[in-house]
Amino acid sequence: MPGRSNYSFHTTPLDQQILSTPFETQTNWHVITGAPSCGKTTLLDLLADKGYKTIPESARQYMEGELAKGRTIQEVHANAAALQALFFKIQFEVERELPADELFFLDGAVPGSLAWFRLFGRNPNEILPECFHHRYAAVFILDRLPLKQNGFRFEELGQIDFLDDWITRDYTALGYDVVRVPVLPPQERLTFLLQRLNEKGQ
Repeated sequence: MPGRSNYSFHTTPLDQQILSTPFETQTNWHVITGAPSCGKTTLLDLLADKGYKTIPESARQYMEGELAKGRTIQEVHANAAALQALFFKIQFEVERELPADELFFLDGAVPGSLAWFRLFGRNPNEILPECFHHRYAAVFILDRLPLKQNGFRFEELGQIDFLDDWITRDYTALGYDVVRVPVLPPQERLTFLLQRLNEKGQ
C-alpha cells in the first residue's frame, strides 16, 4: 500500500478554544460526505439529474487529472500526508469561490479533511481555524456501502471505520446537526435526503 508507513491512527481532539470561533458566513450549501465507498458520487449524480447544482469531490478530480498525465497511483500516493494537505487546500479554494446564498450540494467539504489529517498522522488543529469561514446549511453523512476499489482508493476496512467515526465526530463538534443517511437503493436515498430538506424548509 502506497504510503503505508505514513498511516497513524491519531485521536487528537479538536482544540476547544478554536471551536469557540464564530462562523463568518452562513451558506446555503449542503454537504454530502462520509467514509470512502459510501455512495456520495452516485447520490450527487442523482441530484444533478434533478437540476440541483452540485460540486464534485476535489480530491477525486485531482487524482483523475494526475493519472491522465501518466502518473501512477503509487506515485501520487507516495507522500500521503502531504497529499491530504493539498486536497484540503484545493477544497478550501473551491469553496472560497462559491456564492454563499446559492443552493449547492457539495461532495465533501473542508471539515472532512480533519479526519484525513488524523489518519495520516497530522494534527487536525492545523486546519481547524479554516473551518469557520463558512457555515453549511446541512450536513448529510452517508452510511457505508460494501467497499469497491475504484482505482483511487487504498483504504482498508479499519481505516474506513476510523474515517466514518471521526468525520461524524468532527462535524458534530463544529456544531452541526448531522443527518445520517442509511443504506438504501440510490433513488430511495435521494428521496430520504430531499424529504429531510423539505422538513427543514429548504
